[in-house]
Amino acid sequence: MAFWDTSALVPLFCEEPDSTRREAHLVSDPLVIVWFGTVVEVESALSRRIREGMMGQDQAALAREKAAVLSRSWMEVEASPEVRDRAIRLLRVHPLRTGDAFQLAAALVVFQERPTGHRFLTADVQLAKAALLEGFIVE
Repeated sequence: MAFWDTSALVPLFCEEPDSTRREAHLVSDPLVIVWFGTVVEVESALSRRIREGMMGQDQAALAREKAAVLSRSWMEVEASPEVRDRAIRLLRVHPLRTGDAFQLAAALVVFQERPTGHRFLTADVQLAKAALLEGFIVE
């Protein structure tokens, strides 16, 4: 069971250098856990690719469909005061952006503050460092 940051999920929907690695993670462990805001972050990533000319509308539609299919089976950590409070603590001790603090907070909450032995999948360097310091196995 692994927590997936958006940066680890997007390569499942768009062809990226990390796509094969992330597909292997999914095959080896199909239980995907994400934060409440992940769907919005995925849309942000796809829309940015369109605006920057890295992806066409047809490719984006296919990526959105892939995301929708996976989202029907993933476990989503809901927005809650507990996640919010944990995110605030994380911002005070790690150099994270708001969304990344929520991602890591959701992972800590879902694993009941016991990250040891649990995987946190991310491609974000700062988030990876914070997750390691919090005790996760980062991939």
